[in-house]
Amino acid sequence: MTDFRTVELSDPGIDPAELRFMTVKSPALGARADITLFVPDAVAGLADVPVVMLLHGVYGSHWAWALKGGAHLTAQRLIDDGAIPPLVLAMPSDGLWGDGSGYVPHRACDFERWIVEEVPAAMRFACPACGPASPIAIIGLSMGGFAALRLAGKYPSRFAAVAAHSAAVEAADLAPLIEESQTDWSDAAIDRSALAALRTAPADALPPIHVDCGVDDPYLAQNRRLHEALDDAGIAHDYAEHPGAHDWDYWRTHVAESLRFVGVAVTI
Repeated sequence: MTDFRTVELSDPGIDPAELRFMTVKSPALGARADITLFVPDAVAGLADVPVVMLLHGVYGSHWAWALKGGAHLTAQRLIDDGAIPPLVLAMPSDGLWGDGSGYVPHRACDFERWIVEEVPAAMRFACPACGPASPIAIIGLSMGGFAALRLAGKYPSRFAAVAAHSAAVEAADLAPLIEESQTDWSDAAIDRSALAALRTAPADALPPIHVDCGVDDPYLAQNRRLHEALDDAGIAHDYAEHPGAHDWDYWRTHVAESLRFVGVAVTI
């Protein structure tokens, strides 16, 4: 039984490096949507294994974290080293609206519901090791970092941990990068601001939060302000700055840190 009218799932017998590729007809989007999955051999025979969702940035799609960031290779190395538990990576597209959907509700399509409800359901369908009790963590970069932080604030009980690399902090931060107007995006503060979303939940109800940014990143000032505002609000979080810019060299280097961070929270 599946929540989707149609599902196309790649054949694990021919997928490279334990990657699988899935296309579903999404009710939230009213269109097809894609997910790249990393299902390591280590989860075979297990139940309710952790799921880590990796959210890409503007201009990207479901394949970016794997085929530009090598996230699955990093995860496999960490699993082999015992640094993180056996887990599955879910790398969805943002819904492919314009240059980037922001992963927020729009007037006609709910890109948030796609991530929060449908991607976990798709993982349960595609991977027998994933179940209703699978802990879910979320990691994002840039626009995906904005989404990860915002969704952690809006749905704190759904996520075991959250990490954001080089995050946009407000929807307005994304406007210069996206050709299309944000007119049809939800105008609720909780959907336009990661900080507003995080402030909505009681501080003690939020999942563990990690934020990092490169010292040459154009979002550095926004991330520093976010860090200060979270401190002022009494919201516990890890914050780090590292050498680097807003690019895949930085994200490939630091995804290991975020996987270790969320790995602690999802250990079962």
